[in-house]
Amino acid sequence: MAILYYFNTLSKGRAAWLLLSLTALFCELSALFFQHILKLDPCVMCIYERVAMAGLIFSGLIGAIAPYWTRFPALILWLVSSIWGAQLAWEHVGYQFDPSPFNTCDMFVTFPDWLPLNQWMPNIFEATGSCSDIVWNFVGLSMPQWLQIIFSVFIIAAIIVTISQLTSRHSQK
Repeated sequence: MAILYYFNTLSKGRAAWLLLSLTALFCELSALFFQHILKLDPCVMCIYERVAMAGLIFSGLIGAIAPYWTRFPALILWLVSSIWGAQLAWEHVGYQFDPSPFNTCDMFVTFPDWLPLNQWMPNIFEATGSCSDIVWNFVGLSMPQWLQIIFSVFIIAAIIVTISQLTSRHSQK
């Protein structure tokens, strides 16, 4: 119970929320490094995974605004972005390791008309690669497999912090 109280206390401060944002920002900057420095073309699923990661950046920023009041909307966005990102990564791995004409991703990214990220920032949100290509791996895992791990860690952390919201100082006595 003490560990849950610790996470509850952390969620009421700005540092933990900023750490969430910075961790997700590091992941986004890594993706841009792979794209623009190593010249690895992102596919449609890569772009959607970037959007999920951007949701984590924003959830951390929302939580940091006024942690005592904004942590619940930030937690919801954190959970939604993490789960959505994990689902995307899982689907992406399927495209890579079970390629078939019937198991392919879209040719172009589709964003809502009110948020055409690929038109506003094509250097970040325009897909030019193929989802089934494995263009990079590290210790035997492809990039979407690493994203499965990363998003799973974000999910676990979000669940722990969410559960910790049910604890209070009075439950320690």
